Amino acid sequence: MDLRFAQPDAIFWLWTAVAAAVLLLWAASRRRRALSRLASSNLHARFTRAIGPTRRGWRGVALVGALVLLSAAMLDPRLGVRYERVAQRNIDVVFALDTSRSMLAEDLRPNRLQRAKQYISDVIGHAVGDRFGLVTFGGRPTLKVPLTRDLAAMRLALEEVGPRTGRRGGSMMGDALRLSEDALESGADGLKAIIVLTDGEDMGSYPIEAAAAAAEAGISIWTVGLGDADEGSRIPVMVDGERIFLSHDGHEVWSRMNGDLLQQIADAANGRFIPAGTANLDLADVYDRVIAPANGKRIESARMENEIPRYRWFIGAALVLIAIESVLGLRGAPKRRAVSKPRAGVTLRDTPRETPRDTPRDTQGAAA
Repeated sequence: MDLRFAQPDAIFWLWTAVAAAVLLLWAASRRRRALSRLASSNLHARFTRAIGPTRRGWRGVALVGALVLLSAAMLDPRLGVRYERVAQRNIDVVFALDTSRSMLAEDLRPNRLQRAKQYISDVIGHAVGDRFGLVTFGGRPTLKVPLTRDLAAMRLALEEVGPRTGRRGGSMMGDALRLSEDALESGADGLKAIIVLTDGEDMGSYPIEAAAAAAEAGISIWTVGLGDADEGSRIPVMVDGERIFLSHDGHEVWSRMNGDLLQQIADAANGRFIPAGTANLDLADVYDRVIAPANGKRIESARMENEIPRYRWFIGAALVLIAIESVLGLRGAPKRRAVSKPRAGVTLRDTPRETPRDTPRDTQGAAA
């Protein structure tokens, strides 16, 4: 069993522990210098024992250790595997992702394109046994990933997708549907679907006719509409390092979701229009409950190997250190002075009293 970290990019969180350690050392140095200026050499040791620098140091060690453990938990450590039997449908799905500049609108956070990429990642992370492909259409469409079960390749391709990856501007949705249909026909016979993620803008590429042709080939099309359909949103662009909004003829361009076109495309290909709008859509749940069952129920059983996450170990250890740090005080328990008890058989009355010495004043009085 090998220890693996699923999120190695989170290693930068370790800098918080380094910064805390540096800050604590700097504060300890400042305290020592301040104490040296305040107390003389014979009182320095006495003050040091009263303040308790050892306990303060152990509290710092516990705090930094907790930050290191929490940073390790952020790396998502995996150790060991778990095997389970799961059901798989073996459906071929091509995602048609709009990458035109209108997908940079920020009515969805951080923007429409990033949210669409997250939706696709959620689906491929939950589906089992299905094959997926990816087509982008920021102008002329491009087949980024042919049908595959290699989810790592899909995720890598999604990370590399950016706005306007095509050679032409605008959205050529009809061409993207035709390319997606070709990608599905290259696969084996079975259940096939196209999921389009777009704001619905099209540059006259006849998407409804392309959807009807896909339906004749036994392919269903599901459209996911992204963006505000009423007010819309402006499109931010970078010009010479400055962030401005896209304009045409001196007026800012506002992009709105075209739900009517997306509804017609879905109706023409026996699918459904999913108006995500500006809400947080759980596309993985929609795929599992609606899209996959609508394409048939060719269920098979498969054994899946899942790595066991161990981040809870690190979080638990960090909480223990935090609890120790909060309980550990700066000073130890005060030492009680030992009181000598009288010996047996001796009462306080029998204890001899010390005779006070005569003061000079008393001596003079006696002499008088």
